Amino acid sequence: MQDRPTYSELLEAVQHFLETDVVPALDGPKKFHARVAANVLAIVRRELQFEETQQHAEWQRLDALLDTSEAPPAGREALRRRLAERTEALCARIRQGDADTGPWRNAVLAHVRQTVIDKLAVANPKYLGVEGAAAEGNTNSTAGDTAG
Repeated sequence: MQDRPTYSELLEAVQHFLETDVVPALDGPKKFHARVAANVLAIVRRELQFEETQQHAEWQRLDALLDTSEAPPAGREALRRRLAERTEALCARIRQGDADTGPWRNAVLAHVRQTVIDKLAVANPKYLGVEGAAAEGNTNSTAGDTAG
């Protein structure tokens, strides 16, 4: 682990440089590409900031939906792989019609809604109406929630 500057501070500094010094100095396609680069840095920063919390919340929601109590694996890549596998298991149940009616359907809809909110909080929080919002503060919701 490094001291300061943190990865977030470094990414923010480069993003700020691109947005305030580079973009205004460019025209046409180069200006567009500089804006894209600044946006990519913002996405990477948010992903690094929110990933662990979002993944563990998703794991807990999938535990409830799949009726399991499996501990999440250690390590970022292992967790990503297992989340994908568990999501595929959920998809298989949806394809079988298990989510067509009833309370489990509501739990699945709540999970999918929260997962999309979490992804938007990273990719483009402006779509949520709250710049920089960590999944509207709902990251820890459970699959049993039936919000909105």
